[in-house]
Amino acid sequence: MPSESSVPEELFSEKTELDRKLGLTESFSILIGRIIGSGIFRTPGPIMLLVGSISTFYGIWILGGAATLLGAFCYAEMAAMLPRSGGPYAFLRVAYGPMWAFLRGWAMFFVSETAAIAAVSMVFAEYASSLNKIALGVAFPRSVEVLVALVVIWLLTLVNCFGVGLGGKVQNVLSLAKLIALGGVIGVSFSHSGNWQHFAQPFWPEQFNWTTFLAMGAAMRYAFFAFSGWEGATYVAEEVRNPRKNLPLSLILGISGVLLIYLAVNTAYLYQIPVSLMQNSKWVAVDAMETAIGGLGGALVSMAVMLNTFGSVSSQVLVKARGVFAMARDGLFFPQLGRIHPRYKSPNNALLVQAFWASLLLLAASFAGRVYETIIDFFSFTSAIFNISTFVAVWIFRRKFKNVVRPYRAWGYPISLLIVLSIQLWLLVTTLITAFIPSLCGLALTLTGLLYYYRDRLFHRLKLKE
Repeated sequence: MPSESSVPEELFSEKTELDRKLGLTESFSILIGRIIGSGIFRTPGPIMLLVGSISTFYGIWILGGAATLLGAFCYAEMAAMLPRSGGPYAFLRVAYGPMWAFLRGWAMFFVSETAAIAAVSMVFAEYASSLNKIALGVAFPRSVEVLVALVVIWLLTLVNCFGVGLGGKVQNVLSLAKLIALGGVIGVSFSHSGNWQHFAQPFWPEQFNWTTFLAMGAAMRYAFFAFSGWEGATYVAEEVRNPRKNLPLSLILGISGVLLIYLAVNTAYLYQIPVSLMQNSKWVAVDAMETAIGGLGGALVSMAVMLNTFGSVSSQVLVKARGVFAMARDGLFFPQLGRIHPRYKSPNNALLVQAFWASLLLLAASFAGRVYETIIDFFSFTSAIFNISTFVAVWIFRRKFKNVVRPYRAWGYPISLLIVLSIQLWLLVTTLITAFIPSLCGLALTLTGLLYYYRDRLFHRLKLKE
């Protein structure tokens, strides 16, 4: 691990080549925009199917939000202490050295980030299927849903190939859709008659044993996906005014706000539909609105969710390809992906390869019975490994960099850190047990990064043997 003297002092400085234009409001908006995406419209069904009772359903959401908030306290300490662009990549590089940070970047491309693009695209396709069912009486077969998701991935990739200006305009137009959908679900549900008995049957789980423990752990990975993106505020640390103050505040306020919104939306769902319907639903928002005000409500919320997920995929395609581009530019990834289009000034190679890999992951998952859930199962184990190592970096920084000024310290440390690590370890173990094959696939793809990282040494040894 790097010693304090081996780490450049400028990493802990607020001096930067980028303009610090983002205040608390902007940082908060980025955080909210990154978290609220497809998850709240798609994950309630799988979570309820696994836990089967109202108390454990709400418990999973509250625990997921609380764990995310405690994790944000840890991120906030590191981001305020090390206010340079890069977020978790920068934390891991300083804590463990370049190899582990590179491996996380490799896993982000081959396992988690491109898989997330595929997952959200699939939600768009599923809600398009629900709209077709409302209009024509029949939902799309799974093959058509996958085809629609592929079209979304490639359409938005081509849009972004024509430059960030066009991609940004698309994102601005679509960004309000999530607020319309969420506000509509809450407002319509509670302004029309529902059934509070849905919250009583069943309220408690029939039993609590090892199977229940595994089911709750499996449900946690879907809840965590719904909260994912919160660390995005740390990616722009180098562009935030007074980052030592504004970054922690934006994380804390943003995640708390999202948790309250998610609890309200889930309550709106259950006020309209029973547990049995939620358990088997891919489009729970549509079911709730159809129950409240009929087919028109279902159609409107379908279109709103489609706009929301379309905008979410657009944002992910725009941002995540630039992460790959940055790694390639720094010599840590395939150099061809670090090239910029001479006319449109966009990282087209990175965009196209990203779309290709996301499409490949989507097609592979389509052979499973549950495409969306399989994609999340695929990257959850690997993500938990890197999340654990990132949270442990707080402890490493406390030991290795004792003399560095910390304007913000993680609330409740070390208890808060131990709680987060315990939950992440629970997620790691239960994911490996309940999604063994997808977990191994994600881990294997991650480990191939070692071959690339040590390629020069490997090729040199092969030449010596010749």
